[in-house]
Amino acid sequence: MKKLNSKNRGDRIYSFCLLIPAFLLALFFILIPIVDSVIKSFQDFKVKNIISGKPGVWNNFANYIKLFASNALGNAIINTFVFVVFVIVFQFVLGMALALVLNSNIKGARFFRSIMMTPWVVPTVISALIWMWLFQPQYGLVKYLVNIFSFGHITEFAMLNQPNTALAGVGVAALWKQIPLMTLLLLAGLQNVPDDIQEAAMIDGASKTRRFFSITMPYMSSVIKIAISMSIIENFKQFPLFWTMTGGGPDGATTNLAILSYREAFVSMNLGSGAAVTTIWMLLMIITVGIYNKCFRTYDMS
Repeated sequence: MKKLNSKNRGDRIYSFCLLIPAFLLALFFILIPIVDSVIKSFQDFKVKNIISGKPGVWNNFANYIKLFASNALGNAIINTFVFVVFVIVFQFVLGMALALVLNSNIKGARFFRSIMMTPWVVPTVISALIWMWLFQPQYGLVKYLVNIFSFGHITEFAMLNQPNTALAGVGVAALWKQIPLMTLLLLAGLQNVPDDIQEAAMIDGASKTRRFFSITMPYMSSVIKIAISMSIIENFKQFPLFWTMTGGGPDGATTNLAILSYREAFVSMNLGSGAAVTTIWMLLMIITVGIYNKCFRTYDMS
C-alpha cells in the first residue's frame, strides 16, 4: 500500500513538472500582459512615459470616461457585434451546407476536400489584398458582375468606399477565408454520426429534415459548440482584414474595437486609452462567449 501511494505521489509530481513550462508560458505571455494592460487602462500613460521611463499616473477613470463620452466607442462596439453575427451566421450555414455536400457520395468530393483549405492557409493580409482588387471600383471583378446582373443599370459600384456596404465587404472577405475551417470541423462531426441510427430513423419513416435536426445536429453538438466558439473569438479580434481593406473607414463604418484600440494607442499615442479599449474589448468577448456557452448548454440539455 505504501509502495502504491509512493508511486501515485511520484506520478503527480511528474505530471506537475510537465505542466510547469505551459504554466510559465501562460503566466509570462498571457496573464502578466493582460494584468499590465488593465492597470495601464486606469493611468495616464503615453509614449513619452516609455521614452522617459516614468510610470503612468492614476487618472481616476479618465480614459474610460472619455471613451464612453465619445461616439467612437459605441460605434466600434456596434460594428464589432454586427460583423461577428453576420460572419458567424453565414459561416455556419454555408459551412454546414458544404459539409453535407462533401459528406455525400457525389463525384469529386475527395478532390474538393483536398483543395477546400486553400483560402484558409492564405495569409490574412494577402486575402485582404485579393478582395480589395475584386472590389476595386474602376476595374474590379465584382463591379463587372454587378453591372452584368443589373443589366447595365448599376455602372458604379464601390463596395469598400460606401459606409453602407463597407462592413459587408470586409465580412465577405472574412467568410471566404474562414468557411473552409468551419466546413472541415463540421465535416468531421458529420462523419462521427452513427449510420445505424440514421438507417433506423429512415426505416421508421423520418424525413431527411427530421433526421437532420433530431439525430445529426444533437450528435454534432460538441463540434458545433467548439467551431462557433472559435469563430466568435476569431472575429471579435479581427484586425488585419479591417486595417488592410478599409483602415476603419469610410467615416468609421468599419471601425471595430481592434481598430479603435490601435488608433488610440499607436495613432493618438495614448497607450492608456488604448489599454482601456482593449479591456472593454476583452470583457465583451468573455461575456459574449460565456452567454453563448450558457445558451448552448441549455439547448443541449433540452
